[in-house]
Amino acid sequence: MTTKAAFNAEEWTAVTTAPVLTGMLVMAADRGGSVRESVGISRAYATARAGSPGDLLKEILVTPPTLDRATVPKDAEGLLTLASAKLRQAVRALDRLASDDEVVEYKRFVYALAETVARAHREGGFLGIGGTEISEQEQKALDAVAAIFDEPPATREEPAPEPAAEAPPEPEPEPAASDGESPPRP
Repeated sequence: MTTKAAFNAEEWTAVTTAPVLTGMLVMAADRGGSVRESVGISRAYATARAGSPGDLLKEILVTPPTLDRATVPKDAEGLLTLASAKLRQAVRALDRLASDDEVVEYKRFVYALAETVARAHREGGFLGIGGTEISEQEQKALDAVAAIFDEPPATREEPAPEPAAEAPPEPEPEPAASDGESPPRP
């Protein structure tokens, strides 16, 4: 059983913040319904708590995410970049420290949260009639989340540091004169 103690502060922040950022990413994907979609995030947390989550997910669900609103981008592109990076960091930490079952449970929770947000408000239509349950933009956001989860662990790794530049080779010594004389001086 993995606990919060297995993670350093930065890893734990990523693990607890990534779900909310993922929900915000889906919210920003398509305009409209932000109140319902915000409630969708809360509903996803409540649903997960009401189920029978494992010990690690229980700890994640009771830890308030630490979001600095000033640093969270307002545009969908910036949010995609931030949420993707935070989600990759969280999954990378979980891959390293948690059991396979705990990683799968976390991924299911995050994806369920994102899908709950996407389904919280029908896009298009008129006065709630017609429209689509999940818009094309929201589906793209869900696909981006699924793609991160499907990445093999090696591709989620931080880029390896560049090798140090090699020192230039030593100049070869000039051959000595064969007749016993020293080579001419320049």
